Amino acid sequence: MRVLFTTAPLAGHLLPLVPVAWALRAAGHDVLLTTRQNAVSMALRSGLPAVSCGPAAEFTDLVDGDPPPDGATPPDAVGPPHDRGGQRSAHGRVLARMAGGSLAGIGRLARAWRPDLIVSERAESAGPLTAAALGIPWVRYHWSVSELREYRHAADVELAPELRRLGIPGPPEPALVLDPWPAGLRAPHALGHHGVRHVAAHGDAPLPDWLFEQRDRPRICVTLGTLLPRYGATGAPGRITALIDELTRLDAELVIAVDDEVVVGWPSLPSAVRHAGRLPLADVLPACDVVVTHGGQGTALTAVAASLPQVVVPHLDDQFDNAEALSAAGAAVLVPPSDATPAAVSAGCAELLGNPAYAKATARLADDMALMPAPADAVALLERLGGGTR
Repeated sequence: MRVLFTTAPLAGHLLPLVPVAWALRAAGHDVLLTTRQNAVSMALRSGLPAVSCGPAAEFTDLVDGDPPPDGATPPDAVGPPHDRGGQRSAHGRVLARMAGGSLAGIGRLARAWRPDLIVSERAESAGPLTAAALGIPWVRYHWSVSELREYRHAADVELAPELRRLGIPGPPEPALVLDPWPAGLRAPHALGHHGVRHVAAHGDAPLPDWLFEQRDRPRICVTLGTLLPRYGATGAPGRITALIDELTRLDAELVIAVDDEVVVGWPSLPSAVRHAGRLPLADVLPACDVVVTHGGQGTALTAVAASLPQVVVPHLDDQFDNAEALSAAGAAVLVPPSDATPAAVSAGCAELLGNPAYAKATARLADDMALMPAPADAVALLERLGGGTR
């Protein structure tokens, strides 16, 4: 069986597909991942065969800065507040336009390679249109707790001419939806989704030596994912270093997980920072006591799998819903962007370190996650849809 994976050129969208693709490869199937040129190398670092479906398209270049705020921002805030609906609609339009620019390339690829099944992450709309046009079943990988209706609406509007050109009466529905969130965290719209356990993928990020050393202080990991450090004022070095300075008051060891090229532009960091740079979170978080995060899909679920409570400062789109779900489950302290001063984030860390109820709640979620079907267990479902076994 041949399975084509399609994704927007963003790490948080591409990496969740990697374990499913590898499960299929391990079962003897042919897989191919396609994305814009600027993200092909990322797929290759995960060991997957990958090909470009169009020229480079950087999300941050296509978004006009941070969306308008919906309230006052403290002068020392970690990040700005946002109008959720307006921001999601704007980002949905960018992603839909990316898909429009990928459609011809994915179509040519599919006609030449002739996949039996297409698997698309939820923000990539060209794969589903190609599947509908060629009569191929397709599967949606549903990252995040959010329904993100704004994304769907934006895709319907932006891709309406393509639907008409292809002779498709409306946006095609998937044959199956894979969802890595434990059932207890899902919103009502996702109750019918098929669970697939989150398995972190980090490409070629090496394990640091200090991970195996004894420590005598709490360890706090700070990460804002792969997008936020490059997104407007959110990733400004001054804001990050102000947060780090505040966290050093907790007498804890700090590790900062961020791409190496981002750290190059930062000023020197205090001695409490054990590491600042790229890290494989699935291996690092079990050796930490608290993680400060933005609430992105990969980081949030990797922390849950490690039974690690979180201080979540959401900034973009689905991160707000992810943060609210984790907070409601007792696994996180939610700090709204409008309140996200370094002192408030540090106070959240102190709360997690001092109250074992958060770790216990996260451990319960980790137990639920461990019982979910592994990516390998989804292979038989995908084989039935694609009509092929080996």
